[in-house]
Amino acid sequence: MSEETAVMAQGLRKSYGKVRALRGVDLDVQRGEIFGFLGANGAGKTTTIRCLLDLIRPDSGTVRVLGIDPQADPEAVQARTGYLPGELRLDPNMTVEGALSYFKALRGNEVDWGFVRQLATRLDLDLKPVIKNLSHGNKQKVGVVQALMHRPQLLLLDEPTLGLDPLMQHEVLRLITEAKANGATVFFSSHIMSEVEAVAERVAIIRKGVVVEVAEPASLISRALRRASVRFKQSVDMVPLANVAGVTVLSQDDGTSVLLQVEGEMDGLIKALAAFPVSDFETERPSLEEIFLAYYEDDQKEE
Repeated sequence: MSEETAVMAQGLRKSYGKVRALRGVDLDVQRGEIFGFLGANGAGKTTTIRCLLDLIRPDSGTVRVLGIDPQADPEAVQARTGYLPGELRLDPNMTVEGALSYFKALRGNEVDWGFVRQLATRLDLDLKPVIKNLSHGNKQKVGVVQALMHRPQLLLLDEPTLGLDPLMQHEVLRLITEAKANGATVFFSSHIMSEVEAVAERVAIIRKGVVVEVAEPASLISRALRRASVRFKQSVDMVPLANVAGVTVLSQDDGTSVLLQVEGEMDGLIKALAAFPVSDFETERPSLEEIFLAYYEDDQKEE
């Protein structure tokens, strides 16, 4: 394992009875990067994260976190990690301040309480209320603060913006990027594709317990199909456009407009259009969500 690797998993398998949650997960997360982990419900995201922390043990496979085997020394891994579970359980009778003080004590009191208050202020989190009186969104804020409060080397965040309003979602993303700027590695799962696309340097897509793709978001998008709508000043022969590699004519109207599907780079189409009297040109850029959903089309058809 390279010293540059923060998280390594090879061949992780985990079953719950007859349900095969992980079927051979491979991951390689580099130190100092923000890594997005995408998958539908039941794809294996949470099970993978719990295996990384030795909260559950895989049936087989190898895991290293910050160079440490979590099964051999889970305390060392957890001391260096900030973890936000997808379903955070807090003592309902504690105040927010009491809950965060408890997490501070668990970490050997090596927490700057001024930083805790700063985080709470940025997330508009009142420290005085009792946990059971908080909304779901405010409980989520408590979870975010406890994950960040000790400035860990690694953040493992399972749906960190779940239940937050858009303003707070953006603030959590800012906190994530600031943690990365201060040297932390961030591994987070999410259903919100726009936030993954905004902050993640690489993403992994997990499907039915197997990682089916790892790439930069821009790379995934550039490989996807795009649509281009072109209008011409006069009627033209569309045949040269249809002959461009990767271009398919979807529809045309009297030779004055055409809707094209483009696979891969746009360069060939742009060069071909230079020979035409173009009056208008529009493209539809695919989102990361469209890319993600493409990996689940087969599942949807089966259903």
